[in-house]
Amino acid sequence: MRTAYLDTLYELAGKDKRVFALLADNGIIVYDRYQRDFPKQYLNLGISEANMVAVAAGMANQGKIPFAYTIGVFLAFRAFEFIRNDVCLQNQNVKLIGTGSGMAYSELGPTHHATEDLSVLRALPNLQIITPASPLEVRKATKAIYEHHGPVYMRLGTNREPEIYEKDYHFQIGKAVTVKDGTDVTVIGMGSILHDVLEVAREAERNSISVRVINMHTIKPLDKEAVIQAIEETGKIITIEDQNITGGLGSAVAEVIAEYGKPAKFRRIGLHDFSHGYGTYEQVKNMNGIGKAALNKEIEAM
Repeated sequence: MRTAYLDTLYELAGKDKRVFALLADNGIIVYDRYQRDFPKQYLNLGISEANMVAVAAGMANQGKIPFAYTIGVFLAFRAFEFIRNDVCLQNQNVKLIGTGSGMAYSELGPTHHATEDLSVLRALPNLQIITPASPLEVRKATKAIYEHHGPVYMRLGTNREPEIYEKDYHFQIGKAVTVKDGTDVTVIGMGSILHDVLEVAREAERNSISVRVINMHTIKPLDKEAVIQAIEETGKIITIEDQNITGGLGSAVAEVIAEYGKPAKFRRIGLHDFSHGYGTYEQVKNMNGIGKAALNKEIEAM
């Protein structure tokens, strides 16, 4: 995902001198090509996330299109006051890019897991939140947020996410994508974990369970129509995320179900408080009960 983002940002910077890359001392090496070719459209603020966001807001106020990039958990929490007051309340055209979404930095442990950022940032005004699921989707999402005027928080995984799309498709902010159709149960996922969802869904088909898989790449604004359609057509919905379910994807979907008013069987898979353990991404997901086995169990229970 990260490479797809950097390649797309490089392309945009070459076409539009308003595009500006800001860093908080994270990703210096991977920005080497960008820094070499666009030195006047690049600034490293050091380990100072709050300053980076404040500078980005000032740049946006003067007509630049800043892309502020660092580890997601540090961006969301160290710079929260500036995201709220300088970016969101002023509706500034700042693009906040948080890498290591969810538990993507599994080997680094809970201090580097962005597992509560959605819960906090969903409440901020004007902010759109996007969590792409594959390299192709990152490229499309990066172009989409560049074209969108207003604050955006885009969450990236690492570079290990496989491609889930077999062919090109139309990406639209706020419009979910049905990546696999089904009639018995709907699973709604996002980001790095979506590949697991597709694997489990295909395995369920072999057990005669038809699973619809929805990629809810935009958490805010949420595609309510996709959720309502799933209620009407399958009546059973499972959400899965590698972050805290309080205020996350599961909560956002639950709000739609509650307000729609029609009964639906609903389960949430995600962290119930705090991420535990260190290891590979697969190991940490299993330690926290959000791996493929947990999803398969919920599908069968439906």
